[in-house]
Amino acid sequence: MGNRKVLLNSQAILDDKLESDFVKPAVMITDMINDFVTGILKNERAEKIIPNVKQLINFARENHIPVIYVNDAHMQNVDVEFDVWPEHAVADTWGAQVVNELKPEKSDFVLQKRRYSAFQGTGLDQLLRELKVDTLILTGVVTDICIQHTAADAFFRGYKIIVPEDCVEAINEQTQKAALDYLKRIYGCEITRKDKIVKRKWS
Repeated sequence: MGNRKVLLNSQAILDDKLESDFVKPAVMITDMINDFVTGILKNERAEKIIPNVKQLINFARENHIPVIYVNDAHMQNVDVEFDVWPEHAVADTWGAQVVNELKPEKSDFVLQKRRYSAFQGTGLDQLLRELKVDTLILTGVVTDICIQHTAADAFFRGYKIIVPEDCVEAINEQTQKAALDYLKRIYGCEITRKDKIVKRKWS
C-alpha cells in the first residue's frame, strides 16, 4: 500500500512537471496590423480573434511572460513580397500599425519584418535567447503563411511551439484546418486553445 502511494505521488509530481515543462514562454503577436485586418489585405476572420489575443496578452503581462510583436514593415518599391502581393504594410504608415485593440505597451517588445518568418532579419532569435525563452506561443495572421513560416524557423532552432487555434486565423476554414494540421504533423506544434493556456501552470 505504501509503495502504491509513493507511485501515485510520483505520478502526480511527474504530471505537474509535464504541465509546467515550458520553462520560459513568450507570447508572440504576428501581423495583427491594420492592413491585414481592415486594410488592403483585410481578413474579416482576423477581427474575430482580437478578443482572444487580447486576453492572452493581458494574461502574459500579468504573469511576467514576455510579449513580443513582430509585424510587417516593408520598404516601398523594394520588397520582393510586392511581386506576389499588393503593396501593403509599408513602414511608418497606418497599414503597418498594430490594430488599436492590441496596441503594445512599454514593457512589450516590438520587431519589424520584411519577410513571412518572424525570424528572418529581425533579431528575434537573439532576443529570445537573451530572455531565456524556450517556448513560443504563436498568435496572429495568417496561419498558413507567416505563422507557418515562423513555426518552421522556431522548430529549426529548437524552440517548443504552442499554437492556440482560437488566436490565429487564415482566409477561410479549410485553409485554417489544413495549416493547423501541418503545424502539428511537421513541426510538432501543440495545438490548443487560449483558455487552456491561461489555466496552465507556468514555471
